[in-house]
Amino acid sequence: QRHRLHRINKLTMPRTPIVGGNWKCNLDKAGVTALVTALNGIDCTGCEVVVAPVALHIPTVVGSIKADITVSAQNCNFKGNGAFTGECSADQIVDIGCKWVILGHSERRQYFKEDNDILKTKLEYALSKGLKVIYCIGESLDERNAGKTIEVLKSQVEPIKDLLKPESVVIAYEPIWAIGTGVTATPEQAQETHKDLRAYIKEACGDAVADAVRIQYGGSANAKNAPELSACPDIDGFLVGGASLKPEFGDIIKAIAAAKK
Repeated sequence: QRHRLHRINKLTMPRTPIVGGNWKCNLDKAGVTALVTALNGIDCTGCEVVVAPVALHIPTVVGSIKADITVSAQNCNFKGNGAFTGECSADQIVDIGCKWVILGHSERRQYFKEDNDILKTKLEYALSKGLKVIYCIGESLDERNAGKTIEVLKSQVEPIKDLLKPESVVIAYEPIWAIGTGVTATPEQAQETHKDLRAYIKEACGDAVADAVRIQYGGSANAKNAPELSACPDIDGFLVGGASLKPEFGDIIKAIAAAKK
């Protein structure tokens, strides 16, 4: 009986850690070349690694990054090719060699007014074209201080609950108040939120989805705080911003891989 339970746990519980590097609107051609060279030298053992360059730089990165690292777009259109000035379609993103796209980042929600309805449409469309998706959610400082964190997260996940397939969708929890500010949620705060979020997913989608879906932490993760955050049982990786442009990105990958062995 003990052996059988161990086998069930081994089959159902482990979630492969995943670290994403969101390069945002950074780097020139020379900077991209230098960063890819550095990334090609890091050890990705025990961790799935995804990087998201600016759309203009995607062909360069796809053509030069090692096979252990997959490439993501930072955004995509809500439907296919056509009269959508300034957009990239999922069809084009797949054609250029990307496997992933980031949707719902707080900067897209804040500056480009993307709401839950348009993001659901984008998610459906991206998945229909075979892309995997890092889907971002998070609360503001005012919402956290008002005790509304899980309420806000539920409101962002509920519209896409039927699309939440663990093999193709990763949730990135990014407390907006910790993005690019240098302020990070404590490991206790992050774990509590991830645990509550997973409990909601269990309620909304069932045990199998809740146990398998990967939830990244995305608020100013860096080499210093990654080991403690990685030790939290409901943190399955990181969506890294500024630190993904620095050598410490490799240290973050190493930390989560070691913690989740």
